[in-house]
Amino acid sequence: MWDVWTIIGVSVLVLCCVVAVAMTAVRLQGTWLIIAAALLYGWWADWQGVPLWLMLMLVGIAIVAEAIELLASVFTARKAGATRQAAWGGLVGGFIGMFLLSFLVPIPILGTVVGALLGCFSGAMVAEVAVRKKVAQGTKVGLFSALGFVIGMVAKMAVAFAMSGILLTSVVCSGPQA
Repeated sequence: MWDVWTIIGVSVLVLCCVVAVAMTAVRLQGTWLIIAAALLYGWWADWQGVPLWLMLMLVGIAIVAEAIELLASVFTARKAGATRQAAWGGLVGGFIGMFLLSFLVPIPILGTVVGALLGCFSGAMVAEVAVRKKVAQGTKVGLFSALGFVIGMVAKMAVAFAMSGILLTSVVCSGPQA
């Protein structure tokens, strides 16, 4: 039987995981919050339920998720025939749009996601048109870059869900702590 402190600790861990997944939805570092929460919980619970191999696995998964998220729009833009400048323009534009519209649109998550989508599209399009002087090709590249953004965001959210599930399953299945 878990004592009150264990129930509180697990509840805080669950809350951190939920917040982390929500952060991931707006392209913040939710996967790293999961790792920080796992470290804190592990330290607090004398590492019961959070062994070293689990921590290393979570860090490895988070690194792969970062790479997928960052490179998804670059790869999809390149599949549309984008120049290297346009592929990176989409990435940079996504970050700029996410930052700007987060402040300009008063709806928290919506402004960030719309800003990132518009930024990916416009950054890739502007860079492609600047290099190749073809608006139709620039538009296609911009659309593919925005699609890549969505793919990266969905993939990273799935990874954050999986990381949360792995961590919480390990903690709950480790049994009651005395």
